[in-house]
Amino acid sequence: MSYKKFESTDIILNTMRAAPLCEFIIEPGAGAIYYNNRPERTGKFVSNVLDVPNGFISLYELNIDRYNTSSAEHAAGVPMNPLIYSFIEKDSSRYSFKTVMTGSESDWDVEGAGTKLYAAYPFSASITREFMTGTTTQQYKAEGSPATSLLANGAGQRIKCTKTGSSETAVLEMWPCSASHPHYYGLRQRLDYYKWRSPHYGITGSSTGSGGTPAWIKDQQKINLISIPSIFYGSRIKPGTVSCKMYYTGSLIGELVDNKRNGELIQVSSAWGATVTSGTNNVAGVVLYDEGFLVLTGSWNLTDDNVFLVRGSTGGSPVNPQWIYFGAGAQDGINYTTVTIDASTGDAPSNITFKLSFRGETETSVLTMFAHAKRGETNFSNNPTFIKHGQSLLRNTSSHVYEENTARTIKNTVSSSFTNQSASFKRQVYISRIGIYDEARNLIGIASLANPILKTDDDEYTFKLRVDL
Repeated sequence: MSYKKFESTDIILNTMRAAPLCEFIIEPGAGAIYYNNRPERTGKFVSNVLDVPNGFISLYELNIDRYNTSSAEHAAGVPMNPLIYSFIEKDSSRYSFKTVMTGSESDWDVEGAGTKLYAAYPFSASITREFMTGTTTQQYKAEGSPATSLLANGAGQRIKCTKTGSSETAVLEMWPCSASHPHYYGLRQRLDYYKWRSPHYGITGSSTGSGGTPAWIKDQQKINLISIPSIFYGSRIKPGTVSCKMYYTGSLIGELVDNKRNGELIQVSSAWGATVTSGTNNVAGVVLYDEGFLVLTGSWNLTDDNVFLVRGSTGGSPVNPQWIYFGAGAQDGINYTTVTIDASTGDAPSNITFKLSFRGETETSVLTMFAHAKRGETNFSNNPTFIKHGQSLLRNTSSHVYEENTARTIKNTVSSSFTNQSASFKRQVYISRIGIYDEARNLIGIASLANPILKTDDDEYTFKLRVDL
């Protein structure tokens, strides 16, 4: 039957909390990432219907199975199926997209008023790894200068450097500089702030020995920074759910978990190998739950085998698998073509596999509505089958009068227990849909029941509707 508006409705607004599971498998040999074991879904026009690589999430999931057909391809018979995109016009408000398509239209300053700026679709996101060494000496770098020595004064300032390629010796010039590892230095203050949670967050560890030597100085350590976009975890990463596993030739050689729920990534499985010292119960790094980062500094060997995991290794030297190499191949340029492989000294990166898993925390506002079909009410329908078939709709009509037939009878839908016997008439309807209206009585939504509900004048029902906002 047709939907019916219920005048009596209760509304409750609450929050639904969920903990979605995220798993990433990184294969450094192929430089590939796989998210939640999702296979590649091929389409008619493109090899991946979402038009993003494996291991990536497509924001809004626009441009499904679309292919940017060129004019030559179209002339050869390829159907036109161009990508959709958003755009805005340049005006005095100076609104612009954070990222825009390449081309002359992307330069805000040189284009005139009324020029259309196009967003770079599709939007996608995945985890990213950054490997940093000797961050103190590389804190700042000169931009565009052939400098051989740098004296860092601070990001955005100018630095003194010795210019090379000049007939003069020790010529001091001033060059603009920028942070060499901006993501790490952007997190330094946050890391020190979380020392109340665990001392392993600190940039400088507690002093040891009579000389007061710090246990560590992160600025001087090799740091492995794993960045996780918030689209994967929601409001934050759920404490106690992070797991980092490293596999060598198919066998698990080490696992990190934050089982203390204080951000410490502790190795819980013993390393293996004839000459390897076990790192079990050692802290190999920390998790920034709210910001979505893993900072790994564990530099002990997990196996005594050598693997090529460093891009452009000096002389093609392989390394022992360590936690500072975890996630190699996650958008850091590590793959077969960027490392030097010598089978006589080490294994190819394809022998190593990394797995990162965690749960996020999401909060979704949920609107709960209760629609009441009271006793003696909600007993009429606008569905044409509600009226007995064959009756005249109009009683009188002319150029001045339009009068409906008020004597039309309602069809008796009450079933009888006897053959060829009509049961006594009772008013009843089948409720199949519920309309949702705003305060101005505009229909804004319809809730459909899986199976229509029979309601008589003696029945009373309450329907519960939930909408995620």
